[in-house]
Amino acid sequence: MAELEIKHEGEETHDPYGQRVGLAAALIAVVLAIVTIASHRSHTSAVVLRSEANDQWSHYQSKRLKSHTAELGRDLLLELRPDGNPDLRKRYADEVEKNNRESEEVSAEARKLEAQVSVDERKALRYDLGEGLLEVGLVLCSIYFISRKRIFPPVGILAALTGAAIALTGIFL
Repeated sequence: MAELEIKHEGEETHDPYGQRVGLAAALIAVVLAIVTIASHRSHTSAVVLRSEANDQWSHYQSKRLKSHTAELGRDLLLELRPDGNPDLRKRYADEVEKNNRESEEVSAEARKLEAQVSVDERKALRYDLGEGLLEVGLVLCSIYFISRKRIFPPVGILAALTGAAIALTGIFL
């Protein structure tokens, strides 16, 4: 019995260049996924740190308010009773000193958190730019399968390599 060869309409012939383009597109997609995750993590970190810095500034404001209240109490005591209770005057002076010292510590911590927010935001920007170029590269490589124009894959790979390099610089910030 003779074997029948059934040819389906639309069946494609073997395209080695298309296979290489498909492999390149798959690799670009993997790198894109990694950069996207790094971008999201960096944005989340920046938001969390910004919230912590805001909390520290609120704490700083409460310390400063306590200090001003103690200064007011001390000034009122001195105004109303210049020769008044020395223990009470010392307590107010100690309270002012303590709150001033603590407010400086809180302020330093808030500034440190803000510096880290700045770093995370710069990282996120690089990851976002890299992500965009990787997406452009993936789309350009994919256009080859529609148009069969050989110009698209090299341009897409170049865009993807540029995007990967930019995203990679985010790691070193």
